[in-house]
Amino acid sequence: MTIAGSDSGGGAGIQADLKTFHQFRVFGTSVVVAVTAQNTLCVSAVHDIPADIVKSQMAALAEDLPPHASKTGMLSSPELVETVAEGIRRFSFPNLVVDPVIVATSGDRLLSEEAERSVVEQLIPLATLVTPNIHEARSLVGEQVACVNDMERAARKLIQIGAGAALIKGGDLDAADEIVDVLVTPNEVRHFTHPRLVTHSTHGTGCTLSAAITASLARGADLVAAVECAIDFVHRAIEQAPGIGSGRGPVNHFVPTRSHFL
Repeated sequence: MTIAGSDSGGGAGIQADLKTFHQFRVFGTSVVVAVTAQNTLCVSAVHDIPADIVKSQMAALAEDLPPHASKTGMLSSPELVETVAEGIRRFSFPNLVVDPVIVATSGDRLLSEEAERSVVEQLIPLATLVTPNIHEARSLVGEQVACVNDMERAARKLIQIGAGAALIKGGDLDAADEIVDVLVTPNEVRHFTHPRLVTHSTHGTGCTLSAAITASLARGADLVAAVECAIDFVHRAIEQAPGIGSGRGPVNHFVPTRSHFL
Protein backbone atom coordinates (compact mmCIF):
# COMPACT_ATOMS: atom_id res chain seq x y z
CA MET A 1 0.00 0.00 0.00
CA THR A 2 1.21 3.47 -0.86
CA ILE A 3 0.00 6.53 1.04
CA ALA A 4 1.09 9.51 -1.00
CA GLY A 5 0.23 12.28 -3.43
CA SER A 6 -0.68 11.94 -7.09
CA ASP A 7 1.85 13.18 -9.65
CA SER A 8 0.16 14.30 -12.87
CA GLY A 9 3.52 13.84 -14.64
CA GLY A 10 3.51 10.14 -13.74
CA GLY A 11 7.13 9.98 -12.58
CA ALA A 12 6.76 10.24 -8.81
CA GLY A 13 4.19 9.81 -6.05
CA ILE A 14 1.34 7.30 -6.31
CA GLN A 15 2.03 6.67 -9.99
CA ALA A 16 5.70 5.79 -9.48
CA ASP A 17 4.84 3.64 -6.48
CA LEU A 18 2.24 1.57 -8.31
CA LYS A 19 4.52 1.12 -11.33
CA THR A 20 7.28 -0.10 -9.02
CA PHE A 21 4.94 -2.43 -7.09
CA HIS A 22 3.87 -3.97 -10.39
CA GLN A 23 7.46 -4.48 -11.51
CA PHE A 24 8.23 -6.22 -8.21
CA ARG A 25 5.22 -8.51 -8.74
CA VAL A 26 3.07 -7.32 -5.87
CA PHE A 27 -0.50 -6.05 -6.06
CA GLY A 28 -0.48 -2.36 -5.22
CA THR A 29 -3.19 -0.43 -3.40
CA SER A 30 -3.21 3.30 -2.69
CA VAL A 31 -4.39 5.98 -0.32
CA VAL A 32 -4.29 9.32 -2.14
CA VAL A 33 -3.58 12.20 0.24
CA ALA A 34 -3.04 15.00 -2.28
CA VAL A 35 -3.39 15.82 -5.96
CA THR A 36 -0.59 17.80 -7.55
CA ALA A 37 -0.28 19.62 -10.85
CA GLN A 38 3.31 18.94 -11.84
CA ASN A 39 5.64 17.94 -14.63
CA THR A 40 9.40 17.56 -14.92
CA LEU A 41 9.86 21.32 -14.53
CA CYS A 42 7.87 22.25 -11.42
CA VAL A 43 4.98 21.65 -9.07
CA SER A 44 2.42 24.34 -9.96
CA ALA A 45 -0.44 23.39 -7.61
CA VAL A 46 -1.22 21.08 -4.66
CA HIS A 47 -4.68 20.14 -3.44
CA ASP A 48 -4.87 18.18 -0.18
CA ILE A 49 -7.50 15.46 0.11
CA PRO A 50 -9.83 15.99 3.11
CA ALA A 51 -8.75 14.01 6.18
CA ASP A 52 -12.04 12.10 6.42
CA ILE A 53 -11.57 10.80 2.86
CA VAL A 54 -8.03 9.70 3.71
CA LYS A 55 -9.39 7.89 6.78
CA SER A 56 -12.06 6.19 4.66
CA GLN A 57 -9.48 4.99 2.12
CA MET A 58 -7.34 3.44 4.85
CA ALA A 59 -10.35 1.81 6.51
CA ALA A 60 -11.57 0.36 3.20
CA LEU A 61 -8.23 -1.28 2.53
CA ALA A 62 -7.87 -2.55 6.10
CA GLU A 63 -11.29 -4.18 5.85
CA ASP A 64 -10.79 -6.10 2.62
CA LEU A 65 -7.24 -5.69 1.25
CA PRO A 66 -4.91 -5.41 4.26
CA PRO A 67 -1.35 -4.76 3.05
CA HIS A 68 1.68 -6.89 3.87
CA ALA A 69 3.78 -3.71 3.72
CA SER A 70 3.09 0.01 3.37
CA LYS A 71 4.91 3.21 2.52
CA THR A 72 4.24 6.88 2.98
CA GLY A 73 5.34 9.62 0.63
CA MET A 74 4.20 13.21 0.32
CA LEU A 75 2.14 14.34 3.33
CA SER A 76 1.91 18.09 3.03
CA SER A 77 0.05 19.17 6.19
CA PRO A 78 0.14 18.33 9.90
CA GLU A 79 -3.46 17.13 9.72
CA LEU A 80 -2.61 14.63 6.98
CA VAL A 81 0.42 13.35 8.90
CA GLU A 82 -1.68 12.91 12.04
CA THR A 83 -4.50 11.23 10.11
CA VAL A 84 -2.14 8.76 8.46
CA ALA A 85 -0.27 8.01 11.69
CA GLU A 86 -3.58 7.40 13.48
CA GLY A 87 -4.70 5.01 10.75
CA ILE A 88 -1.43 3.07 10.79
CA ARG A 89 -1.71 2.64 14.56
CA ARG A 90 -5.41 1.78 14.44
CA PHE A 91 -5.07 -0.90 11.79
CA SER A 92 -1.59 -2.11 12.80
CA PHE A 93 -0.28 -1.92 9.24
CA PRO A 94 3.05 -3.82 9.23
CA ASN A 95 6.39 -3.11 7.54
CA LEU A 96 6.01 0.66 7.23
CA VAL A 97 8.55 2.50 5.07
CA VAL A 98 8.50 6.28 5.60
CA ASP A 99 9.85 8.38 2.75
CA PRO A 100 9.85 11.87 4.32
CA VAL A 101 9.25 13.87 1.15
CA ILE A 102 10.11 17.47 1.98
CA VAL A 103 11.20 18.97 -1.35
CA ALA A 104 10.45 17.74 -4.88
CA THR A 105 13.27 17.03 -7.32
CA SER A 106 12.31 20.29 -9.04
CA GLY A 107 13.10 22.17 -5.80
CA ASP A 108 9.50 22.91 -4.82
CA ARG A 109 8.76 22.39 -1.11
CA LEU A 110 6.06 19.77 -0.55
CA LEU A 111 6.04 19.56 3.26
CA SER A 112 5.31 22.47 5.58
CA GLU A 113 7.57 23.02 8.59
CA GLU A 114 4.70 22.16 10.93
CA ALA A 115 4.06 18.93 9.04
CA GLU A 116 7.76 18.14 9.25
CA ARG A 117 7.58 18.27 13.05
CA SER A 118 4.55 15.97 12.95
CA VAL A 119 6.49 13.47 10.83
CA VAL A 120 9.26 13.40 13.45
CA GLU A 121 6.90 13.11 16.40
CA GLN A 122 4.18 10.82 15.03
CA LEU A 123 5.25 8.96 11.90
CA ILE A 124 8.92 8.10 12.29
CA PRO A 125 8.31 6.20 15.56
CA LEU A 126 5.98 3.88 13.58
CA ALA A 127 8.48 3.22 10.79
CA THR A 128 10.24 -0.04 10.09
CA LEU A 129 12.52 2.05 7.90
CA VAL A 130 12.85 5.77 7.14
CA THR A 131 14.53 6.78 3.87
CA PRO A 132 15.60 10.46 3.79
CA ASN A 133 18.16 12.01 1.48
CA ILE A 134 20.86 14.08 3.14
CA HIS A 135 18.83 17.31 2.98
CA GLU A 136 15.79 15.64 4.54
CA ALA A 137 17.98 13.94 7.16
CA ARG A 138 19.54 17.30 8.05
CA SER A 139 16.12 18.85 8.44
CA LEU A 140 14.67 15.97 10.46
CA VAL A 141 17.52 15.67 12.98
CA GLY A 142 18.58 19.33 13.04
CA GLU A 143 22.25 18.60 12.36
CA GLN A 144 24.72 19.03 9.51
CA VAL A 145 24.93 16.04 7.16
CA ALA A 146 27.92 16.56 4.88
CA CYS A 147 29.82 13.24 4.85
CA VAL A 148 29.35 9.52 5.39
CA ASN A 149 30.10 9.79 9.11
CA ASP A 150 27.41 12.47 9.40
CA MET A 151 25.01 10.16 7.57
CA GLU A 152 25.64 7.39 10.07
CA ARG A 153 25.14 9.76 12.99
CA ALA A 154 21.89 11.12 11.52
CA ALA A 155 20.61 7.58 10.95
CA ARG A 156 21.32 6.66 14.56
CA LYS A 157 19.45 9.75 15.73
CA LEU A 158 16.43 8.74 13.64
CA ILE A 159 16.55 5.33 15.32
CA GLN A 160 16.68 7.08 18.71
CA ILE A 161 13.54 9.00 17.68
CA GLY A 162 11.85 5.66 17.15
CA ALA A 163 12.50 4.34 13.63
CA GLY A 164 13.38 0.66 13.35
CA ALA A 165 16.15 1.50 10.88
CA ALA A 166 17.29 4.39 8.67
CA LEU A 167 18.61 4.54 5.12
CA ILE A 168 20.31 7.85 4.34
CA LYS A 169 20.62 8.38 0.59
CA GLY A 170 23.89 9.97 -0.44
CA GLY A 171 23.18 11.11 -3.98
CA ASP A 172 23.42 14.78 -3.04
CA LEU A 173 26.81 14.55 -1.37
CA ASP A 174 29.66 16.32 -3.14
CA ALA A 175 31.42 13.16 -4.31
CA ALA A 176 32.79 12.98 -7.82
CA ASP A 177 32.68 9.37 -8.91
CA GLU A 178 30.49 7.33 -6.61
CA ILE A 179 27.44 7.47 -4.38
CA VAL A 180 27.30 5.93 -0.91
CA ASP A 181 23.95 5.11 0.69
CA VAL A 182 24.09 4.30 4.39
CA LEU A 183 21.78 1.82 6.12
CA VAL A 184 21.84 1.76 9.91
CA THR A 185 19.89 -0.74 12.01
CA PRO A 186 20.15 -1.29 15.76
CA ASN A 187 22.62 -4.11 15.01
CA GLU A 188 24.71 -3.06 12.03
CA VAL A 189 25.83 -0.43 9.54
CA ARG A 190 25.87 -1.14 5.79
CA HIS A 191 27.29 1.02 3.02
CA PHE A 192 25.94 0.57 -0.52
CA THR A 193 28.28 2.06 -3.12
CA HIS A 194 27.58 2.53 -6.82
CA PRO A 195 28.89 4.74 -9.65
CA ARG A 196 27.46 8.23 -10.00
CA LEU A 197 25.43 8.71 -13.18
CA VAL A 198 25.57 12.09 -14.89
CA THR A 199 21.91 12.65 -15.75
CA HIS A 200 18.90 14.91 -15.33
CA SER A 201 16.55 11.92 -15.10
CA THR A 202 16.08 11.77 -11.33
CA HIS A 203 12.40 12.66 -10.93
CA GLY A 204 10.74 10.18 -8.56
CA THR A 205 13.88 8.36 -7.49
CA GLY A 206 13.03 8.58 -3.78
CA CYS A 207 9.49 7.36 -4.36
CA THR A 208 10.70 4.51 -6.54
CA LEU A 209 13.36 3.43 -4.05
CA SER A 210 11.01 3.37 -1.06
CA ALA A 211 8.33 1.60 -3.11
CA ALA A 212 10.81 -1.06 -4.20
CA ILE A 213 11.85 -1.66 -0.58
CA THR A 214 8.20 -1.86 0.47
CA ALA A 215 7.40 -4.38 -2.27
CA SER A 216 10.30 -6.60 -1.27
CA LEU A 217 9.30 -6.48 2.40
CA ALA A 218 5.77 -7.49 1.35
CA ARG A 219 7.26 -10.54 -0.36
CA GLY A 220 9.09 -11.55 2.81
CA ALA A 221 12.61 -10.26 2.14
CA ASP A 222 14.77 -9.19 5.04
CA LEU A 223 15.51 -5.49 5.30
CA VAL A 224 19.11 -5.55 4.05
CA ALA A 225 18.18 -7.64 0.99
CA ALA A 226 15.20 -5.37 0.28
CA VAL A 227 17.37 -2.24 0.41
CA GLU A 228 20.12 -3.77 -1.73
CA CYS A 229 17.65 -4.89 -4.40
CA ALA A 230 15.90 -1.50 -4.42
CA ILE A 231 19.14 0.47 -4.80
CA ASP A 232 20.16 -1.74 -7.73
CA PHE A 233 16.74 -1.30 -9.36
CA VAL A 234 16.77 2.48 -9.06
CA HIS A 235 20.34 2.76 -10.33
CA ARG A 236 19.44 0.85 -13.50
CA ALA A 237 16.14 2.75 -13.83
CA ILE A 238 18.11 6.01 -13.88
CA GLU A 239 20.71 4.58 -16.24
CA GLN A 240 18.01 3.52 -18.72
CA ALA A 241 15.72 6.55 -18.25
CA PRO A 242 13.43 7.33 -21.19
CA GLY A 243 14.67 10.91 -21.53
CA ILE A 244 11.27 12.59 -21.63
CA GLY A 245 10.31 16.04 -20.38
CA SER A 246 12.24 19.31 -20.46
CA GLY A 247 13.38 19.27 -16.82
CA ARG A 248 14.21 16.54 -14.32
CA GLY A 249 12.89 13.56 -16.25
CA PRO A 250 11.48 10.33 -14.80
CA VAL A 251 13.31 7.04 -14.41
CA ASN A 252 12.53 3.87 -16.34
CA HIS A 253 10.16 1.72 -14.27
CA PHE A 254 10.29 -1.02 -16.91
CA VAL A 255 13.79 -2.22 -16.03
CA PRO A 256 13.76 -5.81 -14.72
CA THR A 257 14.24 -6.54 -11.05
CA ARG A 258 17.16 -8.64 -9.85
CA SER A 259 16.41 -10.59 -6.73
CA HIS A 260 16.54 -14.14 -5.48
CA PHE A 261 13.26 -13.72 -3.61
CA LEU A 262 11.10 -12.71 -6.60
